Amino acid sequence: MNRFALGLSDRAARLLRILDAERSHDLAIRAAGAGRWQRPAAASDPRLATGALGLAFPNPIGLAAGFDKNGAIPDAMFGLGFGFVEVGTITPLPQQGNPQPRMFRLAADGAVINRLGFNNLGHDRALDLLDRRANTAGILGVNIGANRDSEDRLFDYVAGIRLFAPMAAYLTINISAPNKPGLRDLQEGGKLQELLTRTAEARAAVAEESLRRTPLLLKIAPDLSDRALGEVIETAIGNRVDGLIIANTTVARPKLKSRRHGQEQGGLSGRPLFEQSTAMVARARQLAGPDLVLVGVGGVDSAGAAWSKIAAGADLVQLYTGLVFGGPSLPSRIVAGLARRLEERNFGHIREVRGIETTRWAAGWEG
Repeated sequence: MNRFALGLSDRAARLLRILDAERSHDLAIRAAGAGRWQRPAAASDPRLATGALGLAFPNPIGLAAGFDKNGAIPDAMFGLGFGFVEVGTITPLPQQGNPQPRMFRLAADGAVINRLGFNNLGHDRALDLLDRRANTAGILGVNIGANRDSEDRLFDYVAGIRLFAPMAAYLTINISAPNKPGLRDLQEGGKLQELLTRTAEARAAVAEESLRRTPLLLKIAPDLSDRALGEVIETAIGNRVDGLIIANTTVARPKLKSRRHGQEQGGLSGRPLFEQSTAMVARARQLAGPDLVLVGVGGVDSAGAAWSKIAAGADLVQLYTGLVFGGPSLPSRIVAGLARRLEERNFGHIREVRGIETTRWAAGWEG
């Protein structure tokens, strides 16, 4: 796709923002699936190649879970320039989620509030869609969750690991979505220990059969206290979790410009979350040390924002809300921007950037 055609895709994305937020999202998924966002793959810049989780990422910029909930279009998203794509959150049984309307754009803030509630088509349908991929290239992560009415939520996570571990590059345990009653309680001491014990056993069982150990990440909330963050990190490391995704949406409401929808219930994502989530990455790096993989999420809508996440201590970066306002060319623009910054600041490789500003960002942590 040439530059003019890609520009049309971005203009189409702007037109979609006129519609209801969830309707726009559904149409964007269809457009991507129909190939309307396709573009020639950019040459990989070796300076951005990132080794983490035992995997070789062509660049550190990934698509966060929530955009492609059912694994319908991962290859189309790889085509936009993402170095990795995470699908989900996927629950064992199909789930409609919360009543509509449940997704709201805050354009003046570059933000979205959602209370979707893990709406997805369930394990079987997602596995079928992923099995149908014509091209299995690319680092694909699967984000797993529990059904709202499940009698054993821990078993739901175990079921997700057993099903998806053989085919996913990595798995993410999502216990931090604010729109599922009681879900965030699983981040607490004893409950988290039990969850990670059971999921570790499930992963080990799959590894014995497949002769492959699938990396396991934990996605946490940005609203944890410093003490709770430390406890989560200690428990995660003790149970051989490979990394943390920091962070999910927030239930806090910082000062927002958008009067309409600004106080809707649900999780807030996008630019207002950038400072809080980046400071949390830095504090987590201080608490965890150098080995635990950290994925920085929240307010990434530019190369500068992605650079800051890495400088704060992240190994990898994810975005979703940025696509809503930045359009389908955003990932490739960020990747190109990171390469330019390496040149401008005389860095030979993106790995040299990780943690150069951890102390500064951690000073702003107020957990």
